[in-house]
Amino acid sequence: MLGTRSIKTTAKARAIDLAISMVDLTTLEGADTAGKVRAMCAKAAHPDPADPSVPKVAAVCVYPDLVAVAVEALGGSGVKVASVATAFPSGRSSVEVKAQDTALAVSAGADEIDMVIDRGAFLSGDYLKVFEEIAAIKAACARDGDAHDAHLKVILETGELTTYDNVRRASWLAMLAGADFIKTSTGKVSPAATLPVTLVMLEAVRDFRAQTGRMVGVKPAGGIRTTKDAIKYLVLVNETAGADWLDPDWFRLGASSLLNDLLMQRQKLATGRYAGPDYFTLD
Repeated sequence: MLGTRSIKTTAKARAIDLAISMVDLTTLEGADTAGKVRAMCAKAAHPDPADPSVPKVAAVCVYPDLVAVAVEALGGSGVKVASVATAFPSGRSSVEVKAQDTALAVSAGADEIDMVIDRGAFLSGDYLKVFEEIAAIKAACARDGDAHDAHLKVILETGELTTYDNVRRASWLAMLAGADFIKTSTGKVSPAATLPVTLVMLEAVRDFRAQTGRMVGVKPAGGIRTTKDAIKYLVLVNETAGADWLDPDWFRLGASSLLNDLLMQRQKLATGRYAGPDYFTLD
């Protein structure tokens, strides 16, 4: 029902700009290079160089060894640097290795850490192990001195959790352990983000704030490719959690291929003409 809402004209224009500002532009491939990361950072800070009114994206997300490259490339832009740590995407490593991986990314300048939970432990009913691991990674996000700690985004990998009850249980477990964000997926497992799963997670953060007073963000990731999809998620946020979450600090879209479609739709609204896909750089 929420996916059928019709968003047109000025409301659509505002929704597109909001969605752009919520994108986490991501490259997580074994063939990633420093040059590819620098190019992605340039696009993150100026998605359409021909139109300075286009907002910058929320963050770029890279592997830990490329954090320093992204931090240097984005210096002063206001775009955050996120890094996947904790044996991404499988999560199959010891908590000591995961904590060290996190600490290295934080020391290199990462603003946010995306960790993936141990789904094997969760599905086995060992919730305490999952909780303690999240808490340990949260502690590894701390910085010395006056610098702000890195925010922790906890990836549930909902495609492997089987049921909506498990998604809600994992959401609460992550929040109680200190997560700043809960995230649907790594993008490496199908299905990734879906509207029903995101609805369950939004209900969880809404109820968590009602009981504890603490806000936690939500990030659907993987499979969000079109402007129409992005707007459905924004409607879902507004109708479920409320307008407080309609902000890049509390809601993100993990979808690199989405940005070009948002830019094309934005230009169509502004000029009445579609730009070809080759007008924008490929991510």
